[in-house]
Amino acid sequence: MGDLEYGTDAEQVKRIAEQLRTTRARGVEVAVVVGAGNIYRGLEAAARGMDRATGDYMGMLATVLNALTLQDALEKLGEHTRVLSAIDVKEVAEPYIRRRAMRHLEKDRIVIFAAGTGNPFFTTDTAAALRALEIRAEAILMAKNDVEGVYDADPASNPDARFIPELTHREAIEKGLKVMDSTALSLCMDNDLPIYVFNMADEHNIDRIVSGERVGTLVSSRPAD
Repeated sequence: MGDLEYGTDAEQVKRIAEQLRTTRARGVEVAVVVGAGNIYRGLEAAARGMDRATGDYMGMLATVLNALTLQDALEKLGEHTRVLSAIDVKEVAEPYIRRRAMRHLEKDRIVIFAAGTGNPFFTTDTAAALRALEIRAEAILMAKNDVEGVYDADPASNPDARFIPELTHREAIEKGLKVMDSTALSLCMDNDLPIYVFNMADEHNIDRIVSGERVGTLVSSRPAD
């Protein structure tokens, strides 16, 4: 979204695509779950008072738009990509099939998962946790906008908010910290899947995390020392 009130900033998309290209060039298999806050923000007034399931389906369709935008940016950089959608939109994306997704990753393609889980009442956080587990990902990298990681309060409204470098999934759930929604956190906790929460504004952060550096907040099953 960049500095726009809603919509898509082409330069931001290009910057994200370049970070993903750098990561894949290291030999890392990369799969991406996209949200749709940048588009749905412009639909909030229309969605107010709407049936929840209908609003959620609108959000899922909006993620397809973002997935295609990211695919186009990646392919302009020479990357091979596939968009897999949980909702049938066969004219623009492949249907999500777990083994097909894993095969694309084995062939060094960047896989973009669209339409969340395909079900209303589930967020893209839950989709990220679910897809990560299905493809046997080693970790989830949770990008945040201009926030370094997890804090004990909202740093935008509380200047005394304390940065938390490491915590467990259970602590995040019990303290109500806005890492992911509770369904996604529970999935990650039950399956020992670590989450790295980092600031997307720093274009080197993804590469640092993949290289083993400690960046942002690590949410894992092990308590901090």
